Amino acid sequence: MTNPSFDVVAIGNAIVDILAQADDAFIESIGVPKGSMQLMFSPEEADALYAKMGPGREISGGSAANTVAGIAALGGKAAFIGQVADDQLGTVFAHDIRAAGVHFDTAVRPGQPTTARCLIFVTPDGQRTMNTFLGASQFLPAAALDEAMIANGAILYLEGYLWDPEEPRAAMRKAIDIARAAGRKVAFTLSDVFCISRHGDDFRKLIEDGLIDILFANEAELLALCAHEDFEAAVQHIHGKVPLLVVTRSEKGAMALQGDERIEVPAEPISALVDTTGAGDMFAAGFLHGQAQGKGLKESLQLGAICAAEIIQHYGARAEKDLKALAAAKIG
Repeated sequence: MTNPSFDVVAIGNAIVDILAQADDAFIESIGVPKGSMQLMFSPEEADALYAKMGPGREISGGSAANTVAGIAALGGKAAFIGQVADDQLGTVFAHDIRAAGVHFDTAVRPGQPTTARCLIFVTPDGQRTMNTFLGASQFLPAAALDEAMIANGAILYLEGYLWDPEEPRAAMRKAIDIARAAGRKVAFTLSDVFCISRHGDDFRKLIEDGLIDILFANEAELLALCAHEDFEAAVQHIHGKVPLLVVTRSEKGAMALQGDERIEVPAEPISALVDTTGAGDMFAAGFLHGQAQGKGLKESLQLGAICAAEIIQHYGARAEKDLKALAAAKIG
């Protein structure tokens, strides 16, 4: 097995986030559970909700794209595969991810639908309620995969959000086969309880079949995946089924379980909670960067916590401070 050209190659939704502040009454009025994610299935539905938004900020996003942008900010080598349309938002996304230092060369998709967008409403408590129109991203074909690049990535990272549409789901299954044939690790993030409610059986089968080396979940997602109400029972349920389990627990910190080794770290202190958008994505960036650099579980968890803390203190899911400097100051 040759040395990898990339630390992480990620496949995910190529989305431009549009963020606006909102109060709880507005969230209730649009009929979306606060702090959740819902899909919008037509551009007309997305346009109608967009018209109700207050002043917004456009920031390139997408779960796995945020993660590899974080890895690049930490000094890692990362690549992204995702589908955009031949339109203005597609140009914005491509520019932003390349400017972040991530290799991205997936060919644009001509015609309709448009590039994916996520309308994010942030309440005063920092919670984000996401409304996503997947647009062109849900048509990522297996033919768009750069097989050599996947085989040359130490870790293949996949997001559960992209499992919903049939075409990219088939592409990700093929990517798993490519990575495993090349002796690389496969990391998977459950993304949202919403994804588990729709595709939990698929996710559980991937785990049972031994296709996932690193599983990322937050506490609610782990409970949903394992159909348990008790956190420790859920941890024991999954123990032994994946080589490495990583769970974020908001203000309670995070834990990693690998074989008989269980490590927990506290959440990093923050001055103010502004916006939780991308917290899990950036945690994964720190943790995966640590693993790619040969760090132990504790230091990888600490890197994840540092990155998550940076992102929740401002709007948007891309780092505004120097992550390398933050990491060096806190853990050397």
